[in-house]
Amino acid sequence: MYEYEFQQLRAADLIRRADHERQVRAAARARRAARREAAEGSAEHESHTRRFRRPRSTRAA
Repeated sequence: MYEYEFQQLRAADLIRRADHERQVRAAARARRAARREAAEGSAEHESHTRRFRRPRSTRAA
């Protein structure tokens, strides 16, 4: 009887953990979506121009 009760507690704990992890993933997904929406609503991607950047260091001789 003890083993059955222990297994039931373990199963309930695993279900709670899985539900918590699911909620964490959903919250992270919602945060990413909110960031994407905010980025789309901001000014046009000013930092991303089509010009190529110059190299940071000088060329080797």
